[in-house]
Amino acid sequence: MRRTIRTILPRAGRERGFTFVEAMLSIALLGIAVLGLAQMFVFSLRNNLRSGEISQAIFLAQQQIDYLRTLTASELNGFPSTARGEANDEAIDVNHDATTEYRRLTQVSLSGAAYSVKVLVFPPNQLGAAASGLYSDPAGHSVLASMNTVITR
Repeated sequence: MRRTIRTILPRAGRERGFTFVEAMLSIALLGIAVLGLAQMFVFSLRNNLRSGEISQAIFLAQQQIDYLRTLTASELNGFPSTARGEANDEAIDVNHDATTEYRRLTQVSLSGAAYSVKVLVFPPNQLGAAASGLYSDPAGHSVLASMNTVITR
């Protein structure tokens, strides 16, 4: 076969490209893929926010337990003391922006020679709930952190 300039270079008008339908189909497929990735991004963002809330709640519960461990036996018997600024039901504003982020409940009871301590931390939507209901069914009220410990003196 003899090669000429005509067989090497395509003729003008014979060049094949993408048709409009093919271009629209590829754009639609790309859009579906990007939409799936966007949904995964939103899902991971929500999970990160939730884990941040839980981490903060665990910190608040541990902070309360650490504070109670510094008290003497007579101070634990008198918990909560308004003279020391203590409360067993607290609305907590973590970042001091006049918005309550958490509700912390603390229960201290003497059993034998040890004090049994229970600290529960809830989201702010539980501010109006009765404390007895929160103690009896913490999981049903979206508890973020629940810690139990024993303090001996």
